[in-house]
Amino acid sequence: MGIPDDFRDFLARQTEAEEAIVHGDAAPRMELWSRRDPVTLFGAAGMYQSGWDQLSETFQQVASWFSDVTDFRYDIELAEVNGDMAYTLGYERWTGSSRGNPVGPVIVRVTHVYRREDGEWKIVHRHGDNPPDWENTSE
Repeated sequence: MGIPDDFRDFLARQTEAEEAIVHGDAAPRMELWSRRDPVTLFGAAGMYQSGWDQLSETFQQVASWFSDVTDFRYDIELAEVNGDMAYTLGYERWTGSSRGNPVGPVIVRVTHVYRREDGEWKIVHRHGDNPPDWENTSE
């Protein structure tokens, strides 16, 4: 089963939105998220949020954490669509500073869950974490 064109288009917009947030702009990411419960976040910084009100505040806060960001990439390793639900697994990679730490490489493993609502794809869950040192994530 192939990936539908509308989902591929959505993933291209998501890539732009994920890059925007590490450059300080949460608005593009927020446009892609569902406002319908359940919506959840397991953030790489250890936070758990549920419900749009909490997520929208968290996304704006997270956007303020980064500086000196270059070389952003969002590499989707796996995408699957089944009817009105989909998921992706991938890596976000960039060089930059987070919360005042020295500039260096950043890698975040990410899983997203999507739901088609009124004919449009929306993100309903994100899980991000930092991969263990032994995991080969440089390719």
